[in-house]
Amino acid sequence: MPGSIRKAQAAETEAALKTAAVRVFDRQGYLNTKITDITAEAGRSAGSFYNHFKSKEELLESLLADLLEAGDQDVLTSEEHSADLRDRAAIRWHVAQYWGFFREHRAVLIALRQAALVDQRFADRAAELLEPDVHHLADHLAHCERPEATALAIAGLCQQFAHTKLVEEQPLLAALTDEDAIDLLTGMIDRGVNG
Repeated sequence: MPGSIRKAQAAETEAALKTAAVRVFDRQGYLNTKITDITAEAGRSAGSFYNHFKSKEELLESLLADLLEAGDQDVLTSEEHSADLRDRAAIRWHVAQYWGFFREHRAVLIALRQAALVDQRFADRAAELLEPDVHHLADHLAHCERPEATALAIAGLCQQFAHTKLVEEQPLLAALTDEDAIDLLTGMIDRGVNG
């Protein structure tokens, strides 16, 4: 079998395992998922998993890397992106992007949170992978006294609020639409960083 065919088949298997993992994580949760659940969902042998990933954590790390790369591409190709977070419209754009990202990739983001709760090494690795995004946000907050700390506070606020609304489905937020949630976060961040 020629090398290019083997590479294509390997890429197809890896993609199938990742897609299956997301479906299983969404259905069962990351902590309740076994590698055999993923391979069964993908229609692949258990052995094929280990040709691509050493562990479930490595698969999740790969999913995170894919999400970050896709997110970066979305930002780079957007004509609406503005780095000036002194402007409320720029803040809203960033919040809306994050909200949509969270909604679209909810299963992986929940899995990341679950994995980080039980595995400090994974939590450290995920933080390392996310650090460039924090620095990118901090660059947008250069007008603030502590840009990195402010970026982490904003990221934490957005992440926790999205989790509360979109995952926990907090009854107090039942009437809140996505647009309402984005406007609420935008106002809080704008007042916090711009006074």
